[in-house]
Amino acid sequence: MPYGYIASMKSTPGHRDEVVDILLRGVEGLRPIGCRSYVVSVSDTDDVTIWVSEVWESKEQHDASLQLPETRAAINKAMPMLTGEFTGQEVTVVGGLGV
Repeated sequence: MPYGYIASMKSTPGHRDEVVDILLRGVEGLRPIGCRSYVVSVSDTDDVTIWVSEVWESKEQHDASLQLPETRAAINKAMPMLTGEFTGQEVTVVGGLGV
């Protein structure tokens, strides 16, 4: 069964789009390491919240992706533009389009 993770984070005012850009850089490199789906979303009525939904072959592959140098660099670049308000939820993927 694939592993899923859904997160939300809040950017500091005026930095949401820059954080989104950082989150989307290099997404093509995720597929070869076990990522089935990586979706970044924003709302037209909330200019600070960002949602990220991920589906991985396994939790271990997701965890390993967080240790990659390019992932660590992206996290370090985005952190100053985030408020520290994060939520995250591990989920069991039971089906859907593209999974």
